[in-house]
Amino acid sequence: MELGKRDPVTGRLTTGHEWNGIEELDSPIPRVVLFFLAAGILFSIVYWVLMPAWPLGWTYTKGLLGIDQRQIVTREVADAATARAGWTDRVASMDYAAIEADTPLMQSVRETGRTLFVDNCAACHGVDARGGPGFPNLRAKSWLWGGTPEAIAATIRVGINSTHGDTRVSQMLAFGRDGILDRKQVSDVVAYVRSLSGTAPVGQLDPARVAAGREVFAANCVACHGEAGKGNPEVGAPDLTDAAWIYGGDAQSIFSTVHGGRQGHMPHWGERLSPIDMKILALYVHTLEGEAK
Repeated sequence: MELGKRDPVTGRLTTGHEWNGIEELDSPIPRVVLFFLAAGILFSIVYWVLMPAWPLGWTYTKGLLGIDQRQIVTREVADAATARAGWTDRVASMDYAAIEADTPLMQSVRETGRTLFVDNCAACHGVDARGGPGFPNLRAKSWLWGGTPEAIAATIRVGINSTHGDTRVSQMLAFGRDGILDRKQVSDVVAYVRSLSGTAPVGQLDPARVAAGREVFAANCVACHGEAGKGNPEVGAPDLTDAAWIYGGDAQSIFSTVHGGRQGHMPHWGERLSPIDMKILALYVHTLEGEAK
């Protein structure tokens, strides 16, 4: 194909390229493209002059406007802390009962407490605080270490079986694995525990096994769970008479718990959260809408 040949339809010159009978026109770049390209270059030059832009080893060009995003963020955080102090100072100085009785103040506590909960606790307890296998349902109000705001705040601060020096410590013995009980005794005590909680209707349980399990329970379990199975917040022993189960309330799950033991873990938050944040979080958890037991 002849270089510079003029296309008879458009009147434009061709580039000399041809493929399968199709000839390529030597079309100029649209002016609108050139306009935006020039505008982009001009904007870049103006931005480089006015704003911090170019690294210079250990520093950078400051720009004629002298804008520093770090200073802006620091100032905004300080302003937010000042605005927040208007009600957090009151929370810090008041006791839990007085705070919970102050409806407008509790609105701020719940809003901030939910943010703290989602950021720090939801990974285990869920966004709705209903927990899951191995993680307590905080709405069930079935507390291992006490459900007062003060007790909840202490648990948040030191954790459970954590590395904190004052951590709450508890462990369910592995009665079957360690040979304390044989398999029949484990099965019997499981039947008795299920009768306590109503997990299974009494009519579906063998009365003889329930009676045998009561004896096993009295000899091995009452030291922690109490004679009535109501638990003991002094040692973190759960109430076995309610419907709240951390590891499951079916026969197999309870058997696994009695046979292999349990040792839950909760990190301590005293080094990550400020005292006021832990107090707000404790109030939030304490005032979560409960569920029927």
